Amino acid sequence: MWTVVALAGLLALRIGVLSVAGTDLFFDEAQYWAWSEELAAGYYSKPPLLAWIIRATTDLCGADSTFCIRLASPLLHTGTALIVFWLAAALYNARTAFFAILAFATLPGIALSSSIISTDVPLLFCWALALVLFVHLLRAPGSWALGLALGLAIGLGLNAKYAMAYAIGGAALFFITMPAYRDALARGPLWLALIVAIACLIPNVMWNIENGFATLSHTADNAKWAGARFNPGKAAEFFGAQFGVFGPILFGALLALTWRAWRQGMSDADWLLWCFAVPLILMITVQAFISRAHANWAAVAYVSACVLVVATMVRERAWRWLSASFVIHVAIVAALAVGVWQAGRFAAPGIGLDPFARTVGWAQLAKTVEREVTRAQTAGQPYGAILTGRRLMSSELAYYLRAHPLPQRAWKAPGGPPRDHFQQTRPYRGRVPGPLLYASVKPLPEAIAKTFAAASLVRVDVVPAGLASARTLYLYRLQPK
Repeated sequence: MWTVVALAGLLALRIGVLSVAGTDLFFDEAQYWAWSEELAAGYYSKPPLLAWIIRATTDLCGADSTFCIRLASPLLHTGTALIVFWLAAALYNARTAFFAILAFATLPGIALSSSIISTDVPLLFCWALALVLFVHLLRAPGSWALGLALGLAIGLGLNAKYAMAYAIGGAALFFITMPAYRDALARGPLWLALIVAIACLIPNVMWNIENGFATLSHTADNAKWAGARFNPGKAAEFFGAQFGVFGPILFGALLALTWRAWRQGMSDADWLLWCFAVPLILMITVQAFISRAHANWAAVAYVSACVLVVATMVRERAWRWLSASFVIHVAIVAALAVGVWQAGRFAAPGIGLDPFARTVGWAQLAKTVEREVTRAQTAGQPYGAILTGRRLMSSELAYYLRAHPLPQRAWKAPGGPPRDHFQQTRPYRGRVPGPLLYASVKPLPEAIAKTFAAASLVRVDVVPAGLASARTLYLYRLQPK
């Protein structure tokens, strides 16, 4: 009862915050919306599941507002929290599950993620579901129903983000280090799960084949191993960021547990959870050392890490540490809720900047572009299309000028491969009647200017991005040769 009450209250808060959010769509979110307008089995940078989810929520809402686009985020995170309860109850007891669900639902990373829409949202749901089904399959290795369900969970997760494959690595590590559970490897259901998971990914693989392996190439390029140099600073930055994603007390406790396990060992349940958490964090830290890594790249690790740390604290009666962690996390949840609501209307004390500056001001910037289109039309010098050079601007204008009839095109280097979704689906091919309006937050590159007969600067506008930040918008009139 208390679990349901707590989650329902948190869900209501997060949906309420979305309804009054002062943030515009970040360019990644705008791109995901653009995907949902053209449903497919794959997209340039990610598999397709998120696009289908956004399409479902916007269709159910009957609108493509930022609220409807983001609505799946708090709903799915709530579902993931319920699965965390299921996982903790299966491995430990209901009391541990209660505290685990509260800890997971209030994690700083989850609090932030609940106010945006990203591929991590369905990935976390599928990861948690696959993990709890894996636990049950270990106990009933002959269950074909569990094997089928596990395969579907992994398959859906792979269609959310290829990082779901890390779960297979976690399972492999568990079997390697725990011979007593290898009976499952001799049974058919576990292999059925693998077959079903692969089958679920076949449509996306076919899409990649038809589109020059765009997603796979982007994923490899995103790791930036080519010409990489060892970068301890990046590794330290990623590792330090995990204290913010998981919370300072919980992440510190996870490190302490790992050190203690090295010397004293762990129970089977604890070790299973550890296999799906710490090796992944270490692997991404190495990736950051080699090249780079974003703070969220190890997000799935905190499903099992949360249960592991909370179970240990409950077992060892470390109530002060657990309570202190809850106090910190609830304060962060409240601060983020107020921050999202008031985004663009305040500057953080001490630094004088709006921490949400990257997600405000885009609607106003798009209106500035629209005013220039209208001015040119009125003056009898209409544009034939809007041209963008970077994914950031392509995404934002695709969404905020979605109702405008003027076509939008993305610049792609002649002869080169597409570098984003918009270059792939709406590239400029030189067949637009009349001049183009080039819009960017940076001056026109020489590489683009020289391919046109004439390029003239129309105007430069400073567009506010909150109270303390601004963007410079450059608008050029390009005349095709």
